[in-house]
Amino acid sequence: MTDQQAQELYQLVTGRPAPSPADAAAALKERFSADDLADGSAVSAYGGEFVWAIQSSKRPHLYVDDEPAAAMTQLPGDLWMHARRVRTGTSHAHYYRVGGSILGGKRFDTAAYGEDSYSQDGVPRGELSEELFHESPTYRGWKVSYWLYASPGVDPSVPSAVMVWQDGHRFLERDKRSRIQVVVENLVHKKRLPPMVLVLIAPGYIGNHDNSASYAPRAIGHMRSLQYDTFNDDYNRMVVDEIFPVVEKTYRLRSDGYSRAIGGQSSGGICSLNAAWFRPHAFSRVLSRIGSYASIQWRWGQENPFGEYPLGAYGDQDPSEPLDGGNIWPFLIRKRERRNIRIWLGDGTYDLENAHGSWPLQNIQLANSLKMKEYDFKFSFGNAQHSTVYGDSELPQAMAWLWRDYDPMLTHQTYVMDPAEKGKPYFRVKIFNR
Repeated sequence: MTDQQAQELYQLVTGRPAPSPADAAAALKERFSADDLADGSAVSAYGGEFVWAIQSSKRPHLYVDDEPAAAMTQLPGDLWMHARRVRTGTSHAHYYRVGGSILGGKRFDTAAYGEDSYSQDGVPRGELSEELFHESPTYRGWKVSYWLYASPGVDPSVPSAVMVWQDGHRFLERDKRSRIQVVVENLVHKKRLPPMVLVLIAPGYIGNHDNSASYAPRAIGHMRSLQYDTFNDDYNRMVVDEIFPVVEKTYRLRSDGYSRAIGGQSSGGICSLNAAWFRPHAFSRVLSRIGSYASIQWRWGQENPFGEYPLGAYGDQDPSEPLDGGNIWPFLIRKRERRNIRIWLGDGTYDLENAHGSWPLQNIQLANSLKMKEYDFKFSFGNAQHSTVYGDSELPQAMAWLWRDYDPMLTHQTYVMDPAEKGKPYFRVKIFNR
């Protein structure tokens, strides 16, 4: 559903005079698929204007952000509807109870974008490159696809600020998911961000990629977890030492870490912190969303990965030796010398719990460790699952915070904790769902 369709649907069902039940039902069937209406995932959102719909022979009870919503309006054909305004710049979770049970045992997260996530009149657009390719000597036998986005104000002959994003294929569509191109354009226009180049790098893969098709890492033997979750400097070697010099043939980049940021989600989030930790002089600003600070690539030295992974998958790491995983991050931060890094950390209450670890608890512990060591950090913890929806909705706030007080005349800044944060207590866990 497009933004315009979502806006039109809200205006129709909340209009005065109210539409007839038959007209409202017809509009819902036109906008939502039968599957979405059946499983409870049907929701339309434009900014803070939300419409929820479901098809059920029994009266459904809608819960929004874990609170019961007003009774749903019954329409012909066993359709039910509820519409209202919600807060923007965050995500909102919903589920249904039918006959006392949560329908399908499922929750759904939906972004309520603020105005900076929508294209605005009079704001210039940046330029997105075609798909580019790199074969990395660091990851022998691997290839990566990447794209370059230059915001308005970037002069190819003048060194620009730069931000690297993992899972770069996710950021190509202007009006979906993070809407990062639109966000950057709006914030540059408001002078809340410097003009910058985004280097959007997809996970490495083995084999051939059909250049006529859109990038689909799962379909082409992607090596995402090995590249992102492994605790070493290999990813920096590929990005800083190999890809950046190629990028500089098109756009000159600032070489100071003060003017460089790196961001990602899930395994891409921990990859971002890995990169800044090993080379704070190369990246001093980190945006981590639903970061996988878990034991995904932890190895205790008794397993030989060569039967499963290609030669060179671990760079210079001897595969017979133990390998640290992302689970060490909260403790590493507490016990090692503080790095000059600014970090926005985001996660949600309903993030993953699996054999690798607890995403919410690890992110909370990491936030407390950053506080203990007096890092310049921001921890945003929402009512969300393991998806980028919450992080997408707050991307303008995160980007503006990460780049706040940036001065292009400087090449270094010693980051200090916000004085207001020093007086706050540590984050604590309260069991609330039992």
